[in-house]
Amino acid sequence: MVVPFALWTPVFLGLILSSIELGTVTIRQTALERALDDAVRDLRLDSTSVASHDDLKNKICQSAAVLPACTDMLRLEMVRLDMRNWQAPETVADCVDVSEPVNPVRSYYKGGEQEMMLLRACYKYQPITPAGTLSSSLAKDEAGYTAIVSSTAFVNEPS
Repeated sequence: MVVPFALWTPVFLGLILSSIELGTVTIRQTALERALDDAVRDLRLDSTSVASHDDLKNKICQSAAVLPACTDMLRLEMVRLDMRNWQAPETVADCVDVSEPVNPVRSYYKGGEQEMMLLRACYKYQPITPAGTLSSSLAKDEAGYTAIVSSTAFVNEPS
């Protein structure tokens, strides 16, 4: 009885920890997507409703209450997409660098009327179970943070 118990216990613990980690990642990703969609809906209809990067970030963080330290760990990036002279946006999202004391916004351009905009949100968090099988396979930075990235595109409506 002791040998099978000793052999199967780590397997079941790994499954339990991976399930917990997968559940939290899914909840955080869903909350970020939903909050971003809510904020962009208001932004798309009235581009003057959100004045700055910090206003939009606060609006997203208020909607996504399940994201711990959201205002510190969320970074927004908004760039203009030119449909006539296409240049693909950077593939790597602009995320918070926790090793730096100051993280200035890299690119946030609200755009004008009838301009196509790409809004990308990057939220960094520390996995719940660093030794779990799922969290060990997630991409992490030097400080052990994992990023959740959500993006959306919209056209600024005319005033």
